[in-house]
Amino acid sequence: MLILMKAKATPLQVEAVARLVIEAGLNVEKSNGSGPVMFSVHAPHSTPTKLTEEEVRKLPGVDRIAHIRTAYKLSSREFQQADTVVSVGGVKIGGKSLAVIAGPCSFESIEQGLEIARALKKAGVSLMRGGIFKPRTSPFSFQGLRDKGISLLDEIREQTGLCFVTEAVDERSFDLLEDHADMLQIGARNMQNFELLRRAGRSRKPVLLKRGMSATLDELLMAADYILAGGNRQVVLCERGIKSFAHHLRHTLDLGIVPVLKNVSHLPVVVDPSHGTGDARYVGPMALAAAASGADGVMLEVHNDPAHALSDGAQALDLKSFAQLAPRMQAVFKAAHSG
Repeated sequence: MLILMKAKATPLQVEAVARLVIEAGLNVEKSNGSGPVMFSVHAPHSTPTKLTEEEVRKLPGVDRIAHIRTAYKLSSREFQQADTVVSVGGVKIGGKSLAVIAGPCSFESIEQGLEIARALKKAGVSLMRGGIFKPRTSPFSFQGLRDKGISLLDEIREQTGLCFVTEAVDERSFDLLEDHADMLQIGARNMQNFELLRRAGRSRKPVLLKRGMSATLDELLMAADYILAGGNRQVVLCERGIKSFAHHLRHTLDLGIVPVLKNVSHLPVVVDPSHGTGDARYVGPMALAAAASGADGVMLEVHNDPAHALSDGAQALDLKSFAQLAPRMQAVFKAAHSG
């Protein structure tokens, strides 16, 4: 059982609800974050309780009680029927428009970042992706500019007006980036880094949560629940490809999960065909397929010189290719949602 408090519930009202539940012999966990307080309540070892829902509803400050049948709770349509729309610097992810997030895998220099940013802005992009902390499979691969890259984000925003999505790889990097990024990404490798998820739950910044390479739908949504339970309701899910028996592409982009997620969850869904294919030749077709699948956004790697990129150049579109693809994605999205 979930007990949701009103946004204006006082500390005394919150304490009264917790006391009533505990005195009834039930286990209770309280959310800690910036949003309205929630209690997750369950009986230890199926112990019967005499506490009734009516007693709880009568307490001042209680908004409603919810019963969710699925393993995931706060991300479920049973918890919230209406679609969540996440706003990132004025860019809406969810609703009736296709959000396009584009940029390099890694920022390499201020010159590179500005050239790409200006080209993206010209193509109609308002939300730029780009990493300065990079979790790489090999310790000898480029790990990003790290702390030195933070000033680069600020400079590009100041000169172009673009908003940023960038990845936090641990709690320390989340702390560093929180005041500089417009949206924080939790990557596939960290989807079940529960302390990082809890840290994201305490933030007021929107979070892009990528599906792990071997994660099920339930596992992805339960990871999202960690963030939601902390009080941060601004969560966007991202399908970026899973590992399978196939070797013709880097990963298998699971577009089938998109309409399923849209059915069972209220959270917006973005697709990353760059990581999902690992090959720039196939990014365009899969980006168009993502736009037709019901996704709320597409996330693409774009580089001014892919052949010499310090990371993931093989899957990055060049500036010209992206400029040609961008209007086609919007046209497909519009056609898929007409009628």
